[in-house]
Amino acid sequence: MIPKQWPQLPCFTVSTSKPDYDGHFPPTHITNLHIHDPSIIRVNNIYHSYGSGPHIPIHTAPDLSGPWAKAGTVLDGPSILPKGDLKAPWAPTTLFHSGTYYCFYATSNGGCRNSAIGVATSSSPGPNDWTDHAPLALSGAGKKSTLYPFDRANAIDVSVILDHTTNQGYMNFGSFWTGIWQVPLQPGLLETDPRGEEVRHLAFEPTVVHPPGKKADGICGDSTGMHPIEGAFISYREPWYYLWFSWGKCCHFDREKLPKPGLEYSIRLGRSSSPRGPFVDKQGRDLVNGGGEIIYGSNGDVYAPGGQGVLTDDGEEGVDVLYYHYLNKSVSLEFKEARMGYNFIKYVDGWPVVR
Repeated sequence: MIPKQWPQLPCFTVSTSKPDYDGHFPPTHITNLHIHDPSIIRVNNIYHSYGSGPHIPIHTAPDLSGPWAKAGTVLDGPSILPKGDLKAPWAPTTLFHSGTYYCFYATSNGGCRNSAIGVATSSSPGPNDWTDHAPLALSGAGKKSTLYPFDRANAIDVSVILDHTTNQGYMNFGSFWTGIWQVPLQPGLLETDPRGEEVRHLAFEPTVVHPPGKKADGICGDSTGMHPIEGAFISYREPWYYLWFSWGKCCHFDREKLPKPGLEYSIRLGRSSSPRGPFVDKQGRDLVNGGGEIIYGSNGDVYAPGGQGVLTDDGEEGVDVLYYHYLNKSVSLEFKEARMGYNFIKYVDGWPVVR
């Protein structure tokens, strides 16, 4: 997620190939957790959340509904990554694999793609025991930023999916610019393997939804215009892999100049039989060509939901949960007022429906 300011212009241009926005969605399950870009895991019946902010804050709760309480942070100080806001990393994804907890995160500055992706590891999900590692990816400026696909992508909004057959790890990332990409991870999940033939382009918004700013130079501001797609997360519910992403304007809203309904954040999706894609929506449109099923959007007091993830229950009667951040229109649209909400998922003919 990029906390960027969008220029205030009288109108937007929207692709006619986009799914119709109707706003008919169930209300959220309300929590007391103020957060951006949540990542949630459950360990011994305790829920742990990780979010954007100073040193990657950790909160815990006995139930998704709360009460949520601050437990500490992943990092004890600034990130060791070489660029971006090192004191306030963005959009973490935390997972458990082979006896180790991994917290993938990014550092950047708003509206720019001079970014880095890193990872910290720990033997436990709580604070005070994390080791920060060398960068996994760099984009924008610098020697390693010239490697494909980092030479054209924005190295933020990282998530990781493990192939349910081979256990191979894949890193998904990207925001605005050329969209969402995927590269394999080396065993141990601490290094990428960005060989050209193994890179996958997973999703893109080809329509220029907003023209470029006057100072856009390709590094800070996309000189081709805004392509508002980001926040990829892949979940698995046999036999499908689901690519969830956020589309639209994330934040920094002026109540007097809100974007046209449907241009604020919404949660969209495609599916594939492989974690490598290609991912298509319900109408068969490839996400690289602008496809994407709208799964959840603004409704009632819920405004601009996004930064999502899925908590998967692998039991026979397991119920998956879509969680995300959103703004409450009756409270405030300020950036700091974002909070976590969630909805349960029902699968109908292999497609998720929130309830």
